[in-house]
Amino acid sequence: MNTLQRGAILVAGLVTAALATGCSSMSDCQKGTAVGAGVGGVAGSVLSGGSTAGTVGGAVVGGVLGAGGRCS
Repeated sequence: MNTLQRGAILVAGLVTAALATGCSSMSDCQKGTAVGAGVGGVAGSVLSGGSTAGTVGGAVVGGVLGAGGRCS
């Protein structure tokens, strides 16, 4: 994965995080899950060299961790 692709992935993750935190009608659970999934997807993509499985796996793990204990 070249530098341009990594930069694009990073920007996409930051935009996802910014949009998710700007949604005032979302609960803390929903915000945490959305931000976690966005950041996890970016991290999974970078760590796996851009593979689909790595991106999806990272998003799932990030979403679960982002939800924390706030969801009932």
